[in-house]
Amino acid sequence: DGCNVHNFRKMSGRYLFEEAPVEADIVVGVPDSSLSAATGFAEASGLPNEMGLVKNKYIARTFIQPTQELRDNGVLMKLSAVRSIVGGKRVVLVDDSVVRGTTAKRIVKMLRRAGATEVHLRIASPQLISPCYYGVDISTKKELFSASRTLEQIRKELDVDSVHFLSKEALFKAGKRSELCLACFTGDYPTDLYREAEE
Repeated sequence: DGCNVHNFRKMSGRYLFEEAPVEADIVVGVPDSSLSAATGFAEASGLPNEMGLVKNKYIARTFIQPTQELRDNGVLMKLSAVRSIVGGKRVVLVDDSVVRGTTAKRIVKMLRRAGATEVHLRIASPQLISPCYYGVDISTKKELFSASRTLEQIRKELDVDSVHFLSKEALFKAGKRSELCLACFTGDYPTDLYREAEE
């Protein structure tokens, strides 16, 4: 439909800035899937887009790991904060989603240890409140960090100075279409498959 994944994510980042601008020094995307959204946020805000996080290419996606311990260790092995880039800076941290909260918690801690003076979290999707039964390994609502927390609770638990999730309306605009499946964001499933999964 004329909108590739990169442009979709980039536009999501631009809309993130429009919805929740913030005074900061640099934008840092979580590699690799959030880099396009970080680019969009940086372009819209005029802030420099910096590689403040370095990724170990040989570590798999952490939220898919079967246990919390493996997920925690995976984040530590997967990413490193670059002190020379984030030290003394007010950082806008852009990520594509918050699933269990594992990655976000660890990254914020890394950035603060590396000297970031402020961390403002911007998520390029709405809050995940329901499991996806169509291929993503998120089996229960209890696993979803955002499902039972207010924005202020999320901000405090993640130890960030501010947090904002992209609105569903902006997600539609970014994708230039209105028939996206939003079941994980709304709990409104397009099929009866989820009923069987919950039984």
